Amino acid sequence: MGHFSISDLEQLSGIKAHTIRIWEQRYGILRPVRTATNIRTYCDDDLRRLLNVATLCGRGYRISQIAKLSEEEMANAVISCDDDAHSERYCHQVNALLAAMLEMNECNFTCTLNQVVEQHGFEQAVLRVVYPFLQRIGVMWQAGTVNPAQEHLVTHLIKQKLMAATDSLPPVQPATSRRWVLFLPEGEMHELALLFMNYVLRARGHHVLYLGQSLPLSELQKVCTAYQPYAAVTVLTAVPERHEVQDFVHQLGQLCPDIRLYLYGPLAQLAFELPPNAARLGLVTDFILLANNLVAADACVAQPELTEG
Repeated sequence: MGHFSISDLEQLSGIKAHTIRIWEQRYGILRPVRTATNIRTYCDDDLRRLLNVATLCGRGYRISQIAKLSEEEMANAVISCDDDAHSERYCHQVNALLAAMLEMNECNFTCTLNQVVEQHGFEQAVLRVVYPFLQRIGVMWQAGTVNPAQEHLVTHLIKQKLMAATDSLPPVQPATSRRWVLFLPEGEMHELALLFMNYVLRARGHHVLYLGQSLPLSELQKVCTAYQPYAAVTVLTAVPERHEVQDFVHQLGQLCPDIRLYLYGPLAQLAFELPPNAARLGLVTDFILLANNLVAADACVAQPELTEG
């Protein structure tokens, strides 16, 4: 059971603390308990209800209308309400995913995610809704208000979507495209960002050898020798340890000196010396821009050949 302050609720829901207090006093939206020192604290149910309220407010409901809804009616309204008039607003969709996660409601979570993909397309759904949703989970995890079961459930469901979207793309022949190796360091299991990068590359006609989680560097060297990739990409989230990142990157540069190396993730942003063939990616949008620029460059090279032919 989570214990939130009103400032926690403000950060997680995007609703100002002053507004939350008014809703609480005037409409009884939340039911906090008070500590021995008379400080309000809120539980998971309060957060879930506030997220649903914020979602419906974002879809044009009045707070006086929302206050009259039962928990079931509110949850159904979040899922079924027409969203067309608010297609450029993503906050309420993030809130709907968070509420479904806290309820461990797989059906609502999947339904909301499907609606987001249908409205915005797969890439925009990931960038505008899934990524902010995962960032919110990170905040909640640090506060101790997300349990492992909730985190595992939504990670599994998002991973399913990423893999299904990638599988639906047309095949790419390695002989006619740039080749990439995507992998996570040995012991690293946080795979969602790497799966999305896999989709981004394949959707743009690049060939990808996806090696996934926990790959020893010695195996990477063998793969690069046989596959001859243009570049390798890895995501450094929890592995290696912070004080070991420099050694890991140095070893990576020594093992793969003849290809481009791209490093993404929190640990990749630490201050350490990069090999000459390596670069940091600060945002996933930087990686998308890189993939797009390479496609454009390849098209420029191919155009004179077509003209001469």
